[in-house]
Amino acid sequence: MQYTKEEVIQFVQQEDVKFIRLAFCDVYGKQKNISILSEQIESAFAYGVAVDSSAIAGFGGPVYADLLLHPEPDTLSILPWRPEHGRVVRMYCHITYADGKPFECDTRSFLKEAVAFAQQKGVEFQFGSEQEFYLFELGEDGEPTGVPYDKAGYMDIAPEDRGENIRREICLTLEQMGISPESSHHEEGPGQNEIDFMYSNPLTAADNVLTLQTIVKTVAHRNGLYADFSPKPLAGKPGNGFHITVSLKEDHHSQNLTHVMAGILDKAVEMTVFLNPADASYDRLGREKAPKYVAWSSENRSQFMRLPSLVQHGRRAELRSPDSMANPYLAYALLIYAGMEGIEKQLALPPVTNFEIGGTPKDALKQYRQLPESLEAAQQKAAQSEFIREIFPEKLLKAYI
Repeated sequence: MQYTKEEVIQFVQQEDVKFIRLAFCDVYGKQKNISILSEQIESAFAYGVAVDSSAIAGFGGPVYADLLLHPEPDTLSILPWRPEHGRVVRMYCHITYADGKPFECDTRSFLKEAVAFAQQKGVEFQFGSEQEFYLFELGEDGEPTGVPYDKAGYMDIAPEDRGENIRREICLTLEQMGISPESSHHEEGPGQNEIDFMYSNPLTAADNVLTLQTIVKTVAHRNGLYADFSPKPLAGKPGNGFHITVSLKEDHHSQNLTHVMAGILDKAVEMTVFLNPADASYDRLGREKAPKYVAWSSENRSQFMRLPSLVQHGRRAELRSPDSMANPYLAYALLIYAGMEGIEKQLALPPVTNFEIGGTPKDALKQYRQLPESLEAAQQKAAQSEFIREIFPEKLLKAYI
């Protein structure tokens, strides 16, 4: 439901809401929040809520300490795992300096700018996501043990799949918050699970990624488990991917989606540090179906991008390189800018690669660009990119390179 400020104030007063969480994320996509009492809601809308940014990753040192959070009423959602009496609700926020100037490292606003840029040119993007995570048992001290919750494999069922009820609880909680997941299942790794969302507008899609991660961790902990979204929790086992589907809200016969794919492929290497921002990200790439080369396919799921043949929800491309450590606001914004360059320059897709690259001799792969093999190499590629420098505020770029 799309609420206005006035409707939120009325809802808070009439529905026994006691606490309001104002949520945002640091530049690396880690969710943060501050709670205010319901009596402060009108003031929050009128003036914002001050936060000390000096200890928030990527937000700068003490010189940039004073920032204001401004709640966005259309993101209001009840947190169903909190008490029914004295309810808790959550709203996402945009961030400004005390003088009202937009804060450069607010990645949600960065995505808003990308959406507006595309819409001015008559293009509306939509994104879906597939988030993978492992469930590990907790020890007596409440710390993760590294022992997977089960030993099941891809799309196995109970009793081998012990995560079935956990995923059910996660999906039901999402529904209570007005978010509809598309599907869920056990993944290939022991204790590894996946929950998928259908496409939606970029801001909603990014908000849903952060909400999902919060709910997964909350439900897991409530069941005596630890949810791990890191890129490579277990050596020799599949990593956690953040697969992103890209589609356009336009005529299905348009060729713009192929131009978008071509633009993303063209900028793949220089965007990597934002899609794979951790050292462990590079332990995942090139292993267990995670891509290593910049190539696309209509069939092979180990390529950088895939254009599925199924069109029950319209044409959509799937990007398979990102992992769950990526900030979804940055990831979607970059895909929009790269895709728009593909449209504006009418870039053509390179030849399709429907064979398994992993088993191909290196001499036969010279025509393919390779993704960076380390975080440092990815940072260097971004630093050298004119495309990246043109779209990123200096302070935000500095946090990554």
